[in-house]
Amino acid sequence: MSFQQGLSGLNASSKNLEIIGNNIANANTYGSKIARAEFAAVYATALNGSGTNSVGIGTTLQAVAQQFTQGNVSTTENPLDLAINGGGFFQVTDGHSPISYTRNGQFKLDRDGYLVNNAQARLLGYAADANGVIQPGASVPLRLPTRGIEPKQTSRVDLEFNLDSRVAVTGPAAPAPPAIDFADASTYNNARSLTIYDEKGQEVAVSLYYQKTGNDQWNVFATANGSSIGGTPGAPVPITTLQFPANGAAPTLPAGPVALTGVEPVPNAQGAQIVPFGSLTFDFSGTTQFGSAFAVTDMRQDGHSAGQLSSIAVEADGVIMARYSNGQSKPAGQIELANFRNPQGLQPLADNAWARTNASGDPMVGVAGDGSLGVLQAGALEDSNIDLTGELVNMITAQRIYQANAQTIKTQDQVLQTLVNLR
Repeated sequence: MSFQQGLSGLNASSKNLEIIGNNIANANTYGSKIARAEFAAVYATALNGSGTNSVGIGTTLQAVAQQFTQGNVSTTENPLDLAINGGGFFQVTDGHSPISYTRNGQFKLDRDGYLVNNAQARLLGYAADANGVIQPGASVPLRLPTRGIEPKQTSRVDLEFNLDSRVAVTGPAAPAPPAIDFADASTYNNARSLTIYDEKGQEVAVSLYYQKTGNDQWNVFATANGSSIGGTPGAPVPITTLQFPANGAAPTLPAGPVALTGVEPVPNAQGAQIVPFGSLTFDFSGTTQFGSAFAVTDMRQDGHSAGQLSSIAVEADGVIMARYSNGQSKPAGQIELANFRNPQGLQPLADNAWARTNASGDPMVGVAGDGSLGVLQAGALEDSNIDLTGELVNMITAQRIYQANAQTIKTQDQVLQTLVNLR
């Protein structure tokens, strides 16, 4: 029996050393998980299964169990490096083999715009339509857009500002015709400019002029590329009149947003023809008239010029935001994660990946932050959870156990030799 016991101990110790060696080799592998040898005693069973004085016949390697504890998260300078903080796996595919799962978030762009890892397997997730709306459902290989974003014509301008109630009247009161000279600042009280965009995404400089005509009453004039909106070049008319209540709060007139039609700006400074605006709405509901200096706190318009893809960013929930040169951004997709009820049942594969098995169960998919799935951190990678110091100590222990098992074989050999030498 002792030979069998010692031999099984040698085999078990050898396997343990192999596992420890593999752990040490992958101490710097991102997303790698430590493996642990789990042994079981072996006994010879009697025919009737009875007996209380049985002596074991050795040991056997029962399982190589990977420990899916969280590794440290190290920051990098690559926005496509992704770390999962919590449970879950990235899903990748080469298009032929079954989906594999990995914790290694070292992703790159291939020549076709797909997000791939170093094994050229494509990252799976939800695609986004042309308007940036995520399409949940079946996951597909994520591909970043190559074309730019199309321009959008401005249709609405939201204004938020305060007109100083203490200033003097600069315009005639109704019903006299409003007199204003855009080149003479004494004919109006305040002016501000903003940029809007036509259907081609060409910039149009809009200036708004505020002229006090009486107590709590103001005329608002507007120009587009220097030409008056409303009236004629020599006799501009206001686009609206603001009437404030006695306390200077939001105006009572106009009753709602002011819609202008037929706005046709003159060519811009470069001589380009501007596409006429079919409809342009100004919202003055955020205006006030208090006894403080004129101040614009917000001027927003809903148009933009054309733009090219300049960068991408991955948010904590896995949404990939495409950023364009015109300052706009929209989702280009969302990463789908998967988790398992029994991660230790996964089958290890090459390239730091795992495959599902019957023991692991079916994957539970979702987006980062949902249920048992962790959140994503862009520009970071998850380090291996292997403790190098602990593995070196384990290696010394396994070496001593190997030597001890070899010694039992040597001792048994000496006992047999003594028996053979009996006279």
